[in-house]
Amino acid sequence: MPSQQILPITYHPPSVFSSSSSPTEKLLLKDAEDDPTTRLLLFSHFEEEDEEKGTPIIKPLLPRASSYITTTTNGANKHQQRRRRTASDSSLSSLSDDSRNNSLGREVERAAAETFLVTRLSLKLLRYLGVGYRWITRFLALGCYSFLLMPGFIQVGYYYFFSSQVRRGIVYGDQPRNRLDLYLPKNTDGPKPVIAFVTGGAWIIGYKAWGSLLGQQLSERDIIVACIDYRNFPQGTISDMVKDASQGISFVCNHIADYGGDPNRIYLMGQSAGAHIGACALIEQAIKEAGEGESTSWSVSQIKAYFGLSGGYNLLNLVDHFHRRGLYRSIFLGIMEGEQSLQRFSPELMIQDLNIRHAASLLPPIILFHGTADYSIPSDASKNFAETLERLGVKAKSILYEGKTHTDLFLQDPMRGGKDDMFEDLVAIIHEGDSEALAKDAVAPPRKRLVPEFMLKLAHRVSPF
Repeated sequence: MPSQQILPITYHPPSVFSSSSSPTEKLLLKDAEDDPTTRLLLFSHFEEEDEEKGTPIIKPLLPRASSYITTTTNGANKHQQRRRRTASDSSLSSLSDDSRNNSLGREVERAAAETFLVTRLSLKLLRYLGVGYRWITRFLALGCYSFLLMPGFIQVGYYYFFSSQVRRGIVYGDQPRNRLDLYLPKNTDGPKPVIAFVTGGAWIIGYKAWGSLLGQQLSERDIIVACIDYRNFPQGTISDMVKDASQGISFVCNHIADYGGDPNRIYLMGQSAGAHIGACALIEQAIKEAGEGESTSWSVSQIKAYFGLSGGYNLLNLVDHFHRRGLYRSIFLGIMEGEQSLQRFSPELMIQDLNIRHAASLLPPIILFHGTADYSIPSDASKNFAETLERLGVKAKSILYEGKTHTDLFLQDPMRGGKDDMFEDLVAIIHEGDSEALAKDAVAPPRKRLVPEFMLKLAHRVSPF
């Protein structure tokens, strides 16, 4: 038998700054040069790099051919073959361990980079807010609130970073924070309904990971959740936030099938400030489609329904309320690009404009959830918006939950476990008409309790939201 010869293979890694890079890659690289934090976020994926020289490390290919030596009747050859197989298996096992370690290192590096970014922006934000009695008490209350819910946050954080069902940091655009997280069901038999979720955070502390609890629990009901991140103030103003959200929705509409989602069952949802941003993005898209000849990357017709959770939709009615709550008028007007823009970014007022009322006929059904004890954004905000939409012929309704606060529906109740009305109402609407999914919902096990009841009740009392 002729002897076998293994030829060396030389690998030439493509240059990161190659002239053949796509326009999106070039924009990302330009953005990385402008913002060192974004550079860290962008290049954290290239862990195979020499830290001292800044040059890629080329790993030799494994000589896997040694595992496939032709079997002979010679006992020595058989013994040699077994030894070579063992060596190859050990090499593969070692490679697998290295891959897991590199993956964990990459996740830690990314988390550190994002934490640095949020911290830097938070310090910048403090310069706008100043340090007064009201904000000091708010931060103290937030610290107590977070401490009381910490058992739940730790469990959700572990799921977020280590579950194989979570796809973190998927890039959907070329601006900072244009990323989203996907929460995928374990069951993969057929395309799943999808929620594109815009997180809240008073337009200043929003972050995609805030939706991880909702994403985890909905994925357990065979629903894919895409949590969309966006620029916050002072990194961006409201028009930037709406633009980012719209790009994220476009990505979900056009690419979710690649992740097992059903492009014919896409729902849009937002919570608090995210409900406002999502509604703005939806109505702006309807206005574009009602116009003539304006190109769009997604269509309102692709959205089966819009869910607003504890949102505000008429900013003219809320600006004084926010001022009394600590989101001072000067800061709020800075976020909203001036007093003259309040009407432009108020969904309830936008849709009543006589020049664009045809856009209302394009809107999907709109369902607004709100707690009656919400003192961050009064429940009348959802009730009035739903009534306005109904007068314009839009299929809309508000569902109010007696005694629930701004955070009860989104945090305390999900952490309490068992069943709660808002979650069950949401799932029932998404699975409406799907008899198999409804049958599974009927026998679904109760959700796991994450925080003891007495801590939840204390958190309800000290919540600054």
